[in-house]
Amino acid sequence: MNKLKHKDSKFNIFAVIKKNKYMFGIGGGELVFIMFIVLMLFGADKVPEMARTMGKAMAQLKNATNDIKSEIQKGVKANGLDSKSLSDMTGNINSEISKVKEDLMGDSIAQANKVKEDIDTITGPVKRSM
Repeated sequence: MNKLKHKDSKFNIFAVIKKNKYMFGIGGGELVFIMFIVLMLFGADKVPEMARTMGKAMAQLKNATNDIKSEIQKGVKANGLDSKSLSDMTGNINSEISKVKEDLMGDSIAQANKVKEDIDTITGPVKRSM
């Protein structure tokens, strides 16, 4: 559904339609145009045949991906790694990252507080240098 975004103007009566983001940047009109061009190039006889071929290719790709995934899972199990040990490792890594993040944030907060105190201790008018 398109959302209206009011554009500031003299009378505030103009509205701009906010564009939605489509898959691969292709909207409905562009998709119809592409299908029309394909139909014109290959003819009505070849389009269903091409669609079947593309569907078979997608199914083969999906099966190949599932086969590779199952081979990786078998290799992981053969090496003694299971999902629990992997989740423990990722948990440890995430905790170390969060510790480092907290240390860095603590240092920056301390520096910000020091700068704030320095600014608060300045008395008199602040002059800009050009």
